[in-house]
Amino acid sequence: MGIEIKGNIVDVINKRIYSGKIIIDNGQISNIIEDSKEYKNYIIPGFIDSHIHIESSMLTPSEFARIAVIHGTVAIVTDPHEIANILGIDGVYYMLNNASKVPFKFYFGAPSCVPASPFETSGAKLDQKDVEQLLKNDNIKFLAEMMNYPGVINKNPEIMDKINLAKKYSKPIDGHAPGLIGEELNNYVKCGITTDHECFSLEEGREKIKSGMKVLIREGTGARNFDDLQTLMEENIDSCMLCSDDKHPNDLVKGHINLIAKKAIKNGINPMKVLRAASLNPIVHYNLDVGLIRIGDPADFNVVDNLNKLNILKTFINGIEVARNGTSFIPSIKPEIKNNFNIDFKKPSDFIVKSTDNKINVIVAIDGQLITEKSIENPLASNGEIISDVNRDILKISVINRYKNYKPSVGFIKNFGLKKGAIASSVAHDSHNIIAIGVSDNEICQAVNLLIENKGGLCAVGPGKKIILPLPIAGIISDRKYDWVAKKYDEIEEAAKFLGSKLKAPFMTLSFMALPVIPKLKITDKGLFDSENFKFINLFT
Repeated sequence: MGIEIKGNIVDVINKRIYSGKIIIDNGQISNIIEDSKEYKNYIIPGFIDSHIHIESSMLTPSEFARIAVIHGTVAIVTDPHEIANILGIDGVYYMLNNASKVPFKFYFGAPSCVPASPFETSGAKLDQKDVEQLLKNDNIKFLAEMMNYPGVINKNPEIMDKINLAKKYSKPIDGHAPGLIGEELNNYVKCGITTDHECFSLEEGREKIKSGMKVLIREGTGARNFDDLQTLMEENIDSCMLCSDDKHPNDLVKGHINLIAKKAIKNGINPMKVLRAASLNPIVHYNLDVGLIRIGDPADFNVVDNLNKLNILKTFINGIEVARNGTSFIPSIKPEIKNNFNIDFKKPSDFIVKSTDNKINVIVAIDGQLITEKSIENPLASNGEIISDVNRDILKISVINRYKNYKPSVGFIKNFGLKKGAIASSVAHDSHNIIAIGVSDNEICQAVNLLIENKGGLCAVGPGKKIILPLPIAGIISDRKYDWVAKKYDEIEEAAKFLGSKLKAPFMTLSFMALPVIPKLKITDKGLFDSENFKFINLFT
């Protein structure tokens, strides 16, 4: 006798809602029987995150699944390039292996840009041979985001070889092209790029859809683009999907794709359109084995209270009830520890910048965005050294190579707001070197050494304050349960705000200050990088 689930059934394919019951046998929907009864609950397709890096949650895949199902997520399309930048192809297999231990649908991509660029030092490299090995694997569904868009436009041979491999194995190619429009966008798309999750303006999104791309509307921890792009869902729903890209653990505990769906419906977008973007569209684009409440489909769906509040009552994956009323039924798995951290402790003198008569180039962080601005400022000098200027909020920032003992690169940044102490992280996209910001060399050094001692994590240090969230797996992932990690992350974030930061998510913003493929000015372990002109620039002007 099969399992029976009754309710108002939402058919996103035929755009209709009807009352009835679903019969589940051996993980599949064996029958759907319509009736004329009145039900309060609704049965909707399970949510799918069309682009996320699991590593940003600081959880293993198995632990990520435990919290995601509570929010109605049944599947994710995920790019493991964070761990690949540290551990190479072994890191990708680590994620696949851990993910296989739980009843959740993970769809991994083959990282296309490891390292993301030649402008930073990573712990590993994936060459064409590695990418082909991954693309041959049936568990690898796509070529993950092609971040080096100048390399695509200019037809870099190594980049084009990877693109051609994806075409050879008939797998979609994800894009990453913030702000790209016009002829360069057309050339990018002609190479076979099919998606973009980096749109930050409506006109950009419209142009990318017109060019044939699917726009993945992002609402994550570090970047929130939904408000600017939601009109695309009204104009061309078949070209839209929903994604979070990066979701820190304390945010993930609060919600996932369900929060974006709720927001869209609250803003007046038709629920049927929202559910198509959150389920049907990624299934079709990536050819995912995820059910859509049809006879013969895998029994993947949510039972919710109504189509406005979307409160998740139950979540099913392959006919297994994996969550109910905020409780996850997925067991916690003790993970294996792998890492790549090879440097000695630093000295405060490593972070000294000698003063000159010149002005300095300064990174300007933007709250809630991955992009930055650039300004030219008069530095504050003392005893022949340039120091952090707390009054003008121009603080010292440093990136420290975690793979080799090299001298730290040092620059300056605005808008972090620290009045005392320092914060540091070994979650620093995409190569995950150590990145630190502070008001003094001593405190920056103290924070950096705390991470070196623990071989990875997030930390905050200051007067009467010393707190760390250890991340022993590759220096970016915890080996603990999601509730512990989320609570510890909240403590770390509060510590950063206690030190003066006014940013909504200071550690998420910090983690992207080292990513040279996103404009305008960033800093890597090799120095200040102009991301608009793709070249290093001097600290002094």
